[in-house]
Amino acid sequence: METFFIVLALVAATLTLALIAFAWRHCKSKGKNLPPGSFGWPIVGETIEFLFGKPDKFVFDRMAKYSPDIFKTRILGEDTAVICGPNGHKFLFSNEQRYFTAFRPHSMQMLFRSYKKAASPPGKEDEKVLRSPGFLKPEALVRYLGKMDTITQQQMQSKWEGKREVKVYPLAKSLTLTLACQFFLGTDEPERIARLVDYFDDITLGLHSMTLNFPGTIFHKANKAAAAIRKELRAVIKDKKDAISSGAPMQDILSHMIVASDSSGKHMPEAEIADKIMGFLTAGYSTVATAMTFFMKYVGERPDIYKKVLDEQLEVAASKKSGELLEWDDINKMKYSWNVLNEVMRLTPPLQGTFREALTDFTYAGYTIPKGWKVYWTVSTTNKNPVYFPEPEKFDPSRYDDLNTFPPFTFVPFGGGPRMCPGKEYARLAILAFAHNVVRRFKWELVNPKEKIVGDMMPAPQNGLPVRLTRQ
Repeated sequence: METFFIVLALVAATLTLALIAFAWRHCKSKGKNLPPGSFGWPIVGETIEFLFGKPDKFVFDRMAKYSPDIFKTRILGEDTAVICGPNGHKFLFSNEQRYFTAFRPHSMQMLFRSYKKAASPPGKEDEKVLRSPGFLKPEALVRYLGKMDTITQQQMQSKWEGKREVKVYPLAKSLTLTLACQFFLGTDEPERIARLVDYFDDITLGLHSMTLNFPGTIFHKANKAAAAIRKELRAVIKDKKDAISSGAPMQDILSHMIVASDSSGKHMPEAEIADKIMGFLTAGYSTVATAMTFFMKYVGERPDIYKKVLDEQLEVAASKKSGELLEWDDINKMKYSWNVLNEVMRLTPPLQGTFREALTDFTYAGYTIPKGWKVYWTVSTTNKNPVYFPEPEKFDPSRYDDLNTFPPFTFVPFGGGPRMCPGKEYARLAILAFAHNVVRRFKWELVNPKEKIVGDMMPAPQNGLPVRLTRQ
């Protein structure tokens, strides 16, 4: 009984402190011409509507109610301005590090920053690690393209061929995690990768969640998954160090992170390496698998589009010798297939948006956003706007035949400016290698054309998108 009252007192004290902080923040903002909108309930704000009422609907409704340019809200524990439309995209992309810096929600920080006390601002170091050795530049990815093609073919042979019906989403995730493990870790051990898949699913769900860390919550499950992945990655790091010591070639990001040192000769701690690699794997796994899955959905609904993609991919294959793997020139010939994938990402963005933090007070659309506020950027404010995309619910790859048909900063699936997704080219190659292999092997039809799309920030088909396969 005594323990119960102690816990109750702690909960009451925590809530009281949270309410005081909430009131203090809003008193501080008084007198400033804040954007229109609502902070919602004390403490939780509008987080529940944001996460469980679909983020794109959340944004559309408030744009219609308050302003098509900007509105205020409180989500995931933060006072937030949502800047909307092509002009908003341009403003955000053009003022990185002037007005904004990268920000990860507290759930992400807690999942990926176990070493974190002295960590630099999230995002900066991660991008430096990725970009400094040039791993994600096209000229470097060209060397990996053949391996992508090989892995995709192997997965098609072992997990797709000979099956009358498959669930696309689980198979796409298995493929993308295998590709990511090969690229980032230099490993393709099937057993190790299979052990990781379920853990990464739990982490993906917890990336944008309320940080309630007790059994039964999404965040608690994600936190347990992160600990399990971290343990596995520490074992991978040990194996990699042993391999480096024996003179093995270093052609992956993990090897670079192990040997890299700062100006004082200090190496990155293993815990930090494990957390950064976990973040890279999560990014390279979930969003790419989502794009592959919805490619199968939308193309499966449109035999006319399937035929055009197939014709293009057969033309690419006909220009190659038997058994020859994909090369950069082949990717550049896949223009229609990439238009199809752009339309997939417009209708069902693999990631709804990202957050930034205001470095100073600034003004946009006549309103002041105070220093320390978070700024939410989302593709949802333009992707389905009929002003830019007539008949926005129609799947129409011809929209991209001439990119000048809609204004700049209207279609930005990978963001823009200095914060453009560093994995854009990696994703493009992986998805096109998948399209090249799947359409030449199979025709398919959706088992349930009306299957529900679930998920908040990252969409997924409710039942994994089962399809019936017919061998070409």
